[in-house]
Amino acid sequence: MAFDVEMIKKVYERMVSRVDAARTIVGRPLTLAEKILYNHLWDGNAELSFKRGVDYVDFAPDRIACQDATAQMALLQFMQAGKKKVAVPTTVHCDHLIQAKVGADKDLQNAINSSSEVFNFLGSVSNKYGIGFWKPGAGIIHQVVLENYAFPGGMMIGTDSHTVNAGGLGMIAIGVGGADAVDVMADMPWELKFPKLIGIKLTGKLSGWTAAKDVILKVAGILTVKGGTGAIVEYFGEGAKALSATGKGTICNMGAEIGATTSTFGYDASIERYLRATDRGEIADEANKIAFYLTGDDEVYVNPEKYFDQVIEINLSELKPYINGPFSPDLATPVGEMNEKATKNDWPLDVEWGLIGSCTNSSYEDLSRAASIAKQAVDKGIVAKAEFGINPGSEQVRYTAERDGLLQIFEDLDAKIFTNACGPCIGQWAREGADEQNKNSIIHSFNRNFSKRADGNPNTHAFVASPSMVAAVAISGRLDFNPMTDKLINKNGEGVMLEEPTGFELPPKGFDVDDPGFVAPVKDGSKVNVVVNDDSERLQLLTPFEPIKEVNNAKLLIKAYGKCTTDHISMAGPWLRFRGHLNNISNNMLIGAVNAFNKETNKVKNQLTGEYGPVPDTARAYKAANVYSIVVGDHNYGEGSSREHAAMEPRHLGVAAVIVKSFARIHETNLKKQGMLGLTFANESDYDLINEDDTFNFVDLNEFAPGKQLTLEIIHADGSNDAIKLNHTYNDNQIEWFKEGSALNLIKKENQ
Repeated sequence: MAFDVEMIKKVYERMVSRVDAARTIVGRPLTLAEKILYNHLWDGNAELSFKRGVDYVDFAPDRIACQDATAQMALLQFMQAGKKKVAVPTTVHCDHLIQAKVGADKDLQNAINSSSEVFNFLGSVSNKYGIGFWKPGAGIIHQVVLENYAFPGGMMIGTDSHTVNAGGLGMIAIGVGGADAVDVMADMPWELKFPKLIGIKLTGKLSGWTAAKDVILKVAGILTVKGGTGAIVEYFGEGAKALSATGKGTICNMGAEIGATTSTFGYDASIERYLRATDRGEIADEANKIAFYLTGDDEVYVNPEKYFDQVIEINLSELKPYINGPFSPDLATPVGEMNEKATKNDWPLDVEWGLIGSCTNSSYEDLSRAASIAKQAVDKGIVAKAEFGINPGSEQVRYTAERDGLLQIFEDLDAKIFTNACGPCIGQWAREGADEQNKNSIIHSFNRNFSKRADGNPNTHAFVASPSMVAAVAISGRLDFNPMTDKLINKNGEGVMLEEPTGFELPPKGFDVDDPGFVAPVKDGSKVNVVVNDDSERLQLLTPFEPIKEVNNAKLLIKAYGKCTTDHISMAGPWLRFRGHLNNISNNMLIGAVNAFNKETNKVKNQLTGEYGPVPDTARAYKAANVYSIVVGDHNYGEGSSREHAAMEPRHLGVAAVIVKSFARIHETNLKKQGMLGLTFANESDYDLINEDDTFNFVDLNEFAPGKQLTLEIIHADGSNDAIKLNHTYNDNQIEWFKEGSALNLIKKENQ
């Protein structure tokens, strides 16, 4: 359905003049990303040509989307901002707190029973502050956004790293922490370092077993999990135009796995078809009027090397299907090469589960292509060797797929149809036997496959592929099955081949739905009461953080070894239930991080007692003794989800600084927003100087200034010391956040 049409018209009305002004200022043709960015400057028409990767710029996003796990903390913060209503269209989507176990109906009811306090809180806050509310079971946030809110040329932010999914409809959509969302809700500018630009030219056309998912699996293999950091990825070329809108969304969605700020595609016929199919013909009509402004200038795409910081070219006609993993979404393997690679690395070849869905691949097209493989298995008498789980992306997709018989095909293979929700993709999966921690392999169409993410078992090897490839591999029960060359044995002992998948870009009979699950807010929310009980285990009103002053005699809390994602810093799964209670969820802080000194998790030395204990307990002991603590990490620290809990928990437990070799973008911003020091080693080898018993002094914190290194004195247990330099990316405004104790404290001060 069409929402906020008048707002979209205003964006389009100003786009021509603003983009023309920017083109004059910049003095050259513009990419699509630049057009959208310059059209959303907080100060209006461009007066400067911004330097990519250098200049911090204030933007005015058009809208905000929040999922239920992150919305709790975001809205708890917004309640402190002193505003009567959100300043831009905002929605809350209940998709994270629903555990997949038995099947859709029972799982949804169990979630409502167990999380009613949270759902009621989110519903009442939404009603009070003018926020659209999508009920539990309505669908996964990013699929719902794609169907209802995304529009070409728009800018949105969302409290989930896969907000970038909306780039499939030609948006600049960026995942942020809740504090960033609060800025925009409170009618404040949203700050972003002007991104670098990566251009990916797609030629040819997909065919056979290759799907849109394989484009981003290939790109992830090229750029790795941090290759897109600080950049917007812009796809273009005839191959891009040949992709469906939901296929474009899949590619943009997994752009989060290469660290990209976001990804996007220019407006074209497939996006127009999707808008009209989802009852947004009026928006398509408006977009057609300024279509030239909703894609990059012609010269940019003719000579991309002149306008992008990096250019990659992929011929879709030659692209092979990929399976990525395990444990990292950028570990890319062409399907035909999996046997050799799996055998060499001792990956289990037997596949126990095939999971289709998540915000990445849960569209009607995805389900129809996977169903075409499942139907072949049924018709040819092939018994599926692995179990199946299906998560439709929205109630509209589920209802339409059920009407058209797609879900029945999966049920004929004894698949479990789970709720229209994230489920196993974010650890909300009550997988039978996972607690035994057996070594095993699963394959899914999700975006992330970090250790323990899906089922909590560190020995589950999770592999990522397209929905149709997931279906084929799960039916075969073998990770090294190649449907392009290998036969399967059916019930009659006959060797049969699976034919190439087929599907529908859009439902032939159109979309249909009975109740999409949307609840509009009342016009005047002043009389709506939001209740948070003092004894609640799930929700806790926030107390403002006190500013961090002098940091002397600080103790090392943990030196994290290797990959340390937001899953390691603040696990999801069963901990999701505490996302609205800062003190309770802080009991999971860094319990998944590997201690560099003993290579164990959740076991660090308490320098006050000399004993070893859990990370949160040790942090609480330091805090009780009025001693700041320090966290040290490796490269790409904070990779993964946008969850700001990974920054708020250390802040709450007395961590003053996080010092690493490099940060993932969102996490670095989250640390800044919470009034902490997020710093990087000027010399990466200084990481090796940090010992388990070290004490730290920031000798020149009183001189904290943009572009000026900070000096850290390290006092070792033997009395020796080292002085090292630390870099930072704080600007004047962000230093004010630090001085005030948090960005929210500054907002409150300015509002008062």
